Amino acid sequence: MSSNSIQTVGIIGSGTMGNGIAQACATSGIRVVMVDIAQAALDKGMATIAGSLDRLIKKEKLTAEGKAQALSLITTSTAYDALKGAQLVIEAATENEALKVKILQQLDALLAPEVIVATNTSSIGITQLAAATKRADRFIGMHFFNPVPMMALVEIIRGLQTSDATHDTVKALAEALGKTPITVKNAPGFVVNRILVPMINEAFFVLAEGLATAEDIDAGMKLGTNQPIGPLALADMIGLDVCLAVMNVYVNEFNDSKYRPCPLLKEMVAAGYLGRKTGRGVYTY
Repeated sequence: MSSNSIQTVGIIGSGTMGNGIAQACATSGIRVVMVDIAQAALDKGMATIAGSLDRLIKKEKLTAEGKAQALSLITTSTAYDALKGAQLVIEAATENEALKVKILQQLDALLAPEVIVATNTSSIGITQLAAATKRADRFIGMHFFNPVPMMALVEIIRGLQTSDATHDTVKALAEALGKTPITVKNAPGFVVNRILVPMINEAFFVLAEGLATAEDIDAGMKLGTNQPIGPLALADMIGLDVCLAVMNVYVNEFNDSKYRPCPLLKEMVAAGYLGRKTGRGVYTY
């Protein structure tokens, strides 16, 4: 299978990642079937896509016809049966291993043997998810970044069992979506988060040691390394609880003390200072 053999992509989940992937596919002329358990979730996902396309029209990056065409390529359903016409199905459900395994086993039983199944996970091992299916050679990780329509990167993660043909098909699809794929072996955090989250954790150590204020740490990293946002402000956006959970995965999986979560990060999570979503993290919102 090559990328042009993928004319319909199924997506499980219509949340932030699912609707973003749906938009990226539809604006590239690929048909999408988006499935979620509740119609209300699907309606919300479609409204998000419509709003996102409207912003592109305002920026003159899309025409009204382009929006209408993209929306016409997306169908929604609460039934997995609707996915039967897809050549690739991307699971973009919540980051919960038991839930993902349950969905993948349902898909495995339903889909024709040649259909490729991908998971959009940021932390769960591809090899172990693949092993839960009977199509491990046709299973792969596609880690899109948020917000999907804007972010050019897709990490393509090969499990131990992933075939070259599966990898090449998915890589070609990512390129057809206008994304830049990088190929990664299966390991906790893959590439970007493996480097990024320990950097955020280190920023908390620098803050805890009183080396500089939060504002100055963020200004230093923005101006000194050309990052669009400082690591502490980024932690507030991601959620301090999420950053802590990722560090806990690394310290457990690698069994290496260099990944130990900063005590200040743990303390702030314990206090409920989780960042923007609670109105207070490193900064107050």
